[in-house]
Amino acid sequence: MQQSLPQDSRDDDLADFARRSITLDGVTRTVYVSGAGPAVIVMAEMPGISPDVARFARWVREAGLTVYLPSLFGRDGAYPEAEAGVEVFKRACVSAEFRAFGAGRSSPVAVWLRALAVLAHDECGGQGVGALGMCFTGNFALTMMLEPAVLAPVLCQPSLPLDEPGGLEISPGELAAVRERLDREDLVVRAYRFEGDRFCTEQRFTAYAAALGPRFASRVLPADAANPSPPPFFSQIVGCQHSVVTAHLVDAAGEPTAAARDEIITFLVARLTDAEVSSR
Repeated sequence: MQQSLPQDSRDDDLADFARRSITLDGVTRTVYVSGAGPAVIVMAEMPGISPDVARFARWVREAGLTVYLPSLFGRDGAYPEAEAGVEVFKRACVSAEFRAFGAGRSSPVAVWLRALAVLAHDECGGQGVGALGMCFTGNFALTMMLEPAVLAPVLCQPSLPLDEPGGLEISPGELAAVRERLDREDLVVRAYRFEGDRFCTEQRFTAYAAALGPRFASRVLPADAANPSPPPFFSQIVGCQHSVVTAHLVDAAGEPTAAARDEIITFLVARLTDAEVSSR
C-alpha cells in the first residue's frame, strides 16, 4: 500500500493514528490505530482513507473506542479528487481481493478482516468488536459476522455487487450462517443509505430485509439531507447522494446525517461496552 504522505493541503496526514504493519494469514497490510477501549474496525469507502473517513474514525475514538482503519485501496489520507479516485476504483474492480461483480460470493479480503477482528479483540478486550463498512466495503461488516468476536455490524451504503442492484455480496451458505447467529445471539445489523442512491439501491435493502428479517435494522435518509458540496470524486464520479457518514454528512445539530452518525456511535458503544454515550 502507498504511504499516507500528503500531496494536497486538503489531505489528512493521519498523524494522530499509529501506523502499524499487521501480518495475518501471511498477508501484510497497513492499519491505522488510535484510541482506547473496545475495538471498531472502520473500512473505508472508495477511493480510500479520505479526510472524511478519518473524521468519522475520530468521532468513534472520541466515544471511548479504539479504531482500526485498514488500508485496503488508494493513497492513505488523500483528498478524493475525481481522476485519481477513478484509477483507484478501476484497480479495485479487477483485484482478486474483491468481488465487485456478481452476487452470491464474498470478497476474499473478508477473511483477512475477520482475522483482524480477532487480533483487535485480543488487544482491546471488551464485549467484542464493531465493524463498519462503507460503499465498496459496506457488506464486509456483514461477512465479518462469521467471526464470533464481531458483535456490532454496521453497513453504510453497501454497493457490491455493482452489476446487480438487488444482489448481495455474500454466499448463500455464509448468509444462512450469519442469520442463524443473529437469531441465536439476539444481534442486529444496522444499515444506512440515502433515498435515490443508485449504487446502494432500494432493491438491495429489500434483499437484506428478506434474508435477515427483523435482524436487519435499516434507515433510509432523504436525499435532500446530503451535503450538497462533497469532494470532486463524489460530485463528479459518484454523482448521487451516497456517503452517509463521510462525504455527504452535514455536521450540524438537527441534520439527519448527523443523527445517523450519533445513532451508529451509540449502537457501537452500547453493544461493545454496555455503556451509554451522550449525543453530540
